[in-house]
Amino acid sequence: MPFVWTLVLLAAGLVLLVFLLIRALLEVRRFQRVQRSAAHDLADRRGMVKARVAGLKVAISQRRRG
Repeated sequence: MPFVWTLVLLAAGLVLLVFLLIRALLEVRRFQRVQRSAAHDLADRRGMVKARVAGLKVAISQRRRG
């Protein structure tokens, strides 16, 4: 009968392992979603900074001419 407890513990360990793997995969997906969102936000901000710099260059060149 001691093998029954071994099988029960093995089954419980496998259930726990599957549960932890599922949670880890869900967290990885969530992290990837947040990472993509942050990358898009940074790209948008970088574009806005480039536009502002270009506008400042135009304003400065117009001021120097006039």
